[in-house]
Amino acid sequence: MDKIFSDKEYLALAVTEAKKGAKRTWQNPLVGAVIVRDGQILATGYHHQFGRQHAEINALSHLADLKQAQGATMYVTLEPCCHTGKTPPCAKRLVAVGIKRVVIGQLDPNPIVSGKGVALLQAGGVEVVIADYPMTINQAYNFFYRQQRPLVTVKYAMSLDGKINYRTGERTLLTGEAAWQDSQKLRATQQAILIGEHTLQVDDPQLTVRQQILIFPPVRVVVVRDVNQLSPDLALFQTSAPIWLLSQTQLQQTLPQQVTVFVRREWTPQAIIALLTKKGIQSLLVEGGSRLQADFISQNLVDKLVVYVAPKILGGQGLPAVSGPALPELIDFKRFTYQAVGADLRISSQREG
Repeated sequence: MDKIFSDKEYLALAVTEAKKGAKRTWQNPLVGAVIVRDGQILATGYHHQFGRQHAEINALSHLADLKQAQGATMYVTLEPCCHTGKTPPCAKRLVAVGIKRVVIGQLDPNPIVSGKGVALLQAGGVEVVIADYPMTINQAYNFFYRQQRPLVTVKYAMSLDGKINYRTGERTLLTGEAAWQDSQKLRATQQAILIGEHTLQVDDPQLTVRQQILIFPPVRVVVVRDVNQLSPDLALFQTSAPIWLLSQTQLQQTLPQQVTVFVRREWTPQAIIALLTKKGIQSLLVEGGSRLQADFISQNLVDKLVVYVAPKILGGQGLPAVSGPALPELIDFKRFTYQAVGADLRISSQREG
């Protein structure tokens, strides 16, 4: 390759590599790496899957000869780790093989790494550059460690007059096939999906991601009053993805092995978030119902909205979207986007910050 790129251009290539691991790294971040010496790209790599080689080690493994690393520059989207987890520390390995310079897209917000990876590299004589590069990957990962809770998205479909059901207690299919497929793609980006008991009984959903085979499917979380009253015939129990039931009563019956029951007297949005945070869940999609979504919004625990608007009028006594307690104040969402999905309209927005 004749052209010598800038640091930002090499980092852009590292980002492209990182995205190859999408949906396979679970609670690890997407990371890409590029090794360059004398203007030549020697190797690239990325974090392929949770529990496997990190991007830096993967890139080193693609060198024709490991001696090529001596005096080279590594461009990596995220600060190299400095601790032993499922894999050895990457920063130590870079020092050991003789990498001379490391350009980092962003510091790792995870406190077990943040700044420590850089310090380990510098102590080993490696020049470290923290690039001013706008990272667009790992939004939920960054949010989780900076805010100490999952990134919460509320998603629903509604009519033009703001209704989600034609009649209370009955499921109403509002949107078309294109919107359904789009919502499946949204599910695939989440680590957990949450619904309430009413939605479970009325819609009888599987809460799975169809048309994709995921190594780490979203955890299906359901808030129920009495776990012992649930029918074993529910569609939720007919698939193997993990299920967390948040119950007010202790389990007294046998449930499928993919089910874990958590018991608490009251499952408020704060209690749900506390549990998910403890379990390391970085992104949560609140799919229903209307009251549960309203509870999360009223507690200021919603960061993104995804709304599908169908070209229909339900009128009458149809259930309004986000129906629940009055908000203490107006909640303002920014960065509004919209797109047509078949005959329906997808509106998305998120909070600032």
